[in-house]
Amino acid sequence: MKELTERQREVLSFISAFTKSHTYPPTIREIADHFSISVKGAYDHLNALKKKGYLRLSDKRSRTIEVVHTMDRQNETEQLIQIPILGTVAAGKPILAEENWEGTVAIPPSMVRKQGTYFALNVRGDSMIEAGIMDGDLAIIEKRETAHNGEIVVAVVDDAVTLKRFYKESNRIRLQPENAAYSPIYCQDIRLLGRLSCIIRSYT
Repeated sequence: MKELTERQREVLSFISAFTKSHTYPPTIREIADHFSISVKGAYDHLNALKKKGYLRLSDKRSRTIEVVHTMDRQNETEQLIQIPILGTVAAGKPILAEENWEGTVAIPPSMVRKQGTYFALNVRGDSMIEAGIMDGDLAIIEKRETAHNGEIVVAVVDDAVTLKRFYKESNRIRLQPENAAYSPIYCQDIRLLGRLSCIIRSYT
């Protein structure tokens, strides 16, 4: 197999980890967003990985990326990083956070940004199911005190912690669920703990 560049290794590792945790591959847009590059830039990396024999691509249809050759498993294992699990976040009505250390989860470094600081929270509730976030998922959160409109954040509202999509409006903040059965949460002041980086799901 041809040698990969560092970024190609990161992209391949991200695709492998994403596929393993979701049971389906990421879209080109999701790859671009994760690495903060253009869709064309992401496609160029995929095309290079295809030419080097690591990926199989089916036309330009969504979620048809297939990993046909991975990097050395031992090297991947050695590179895993430990993210602390700090309790529970509500994807539904806000619930009190249980900020107790519950161990760690090991993930490939390609699933997070090098310069970021991360923690994990167990998801409880179903208000974010239309964003693909299910009860029982493990949310990997990048510590942030600010957010852009449309980002999924962990926020403290009235001493309770919730996971919602963030929107700053003219005179208030709207925390929007991704489930038609739930109403938005409106507030004047919240404390942001971070933004969602990725979701880990277990089927066992």
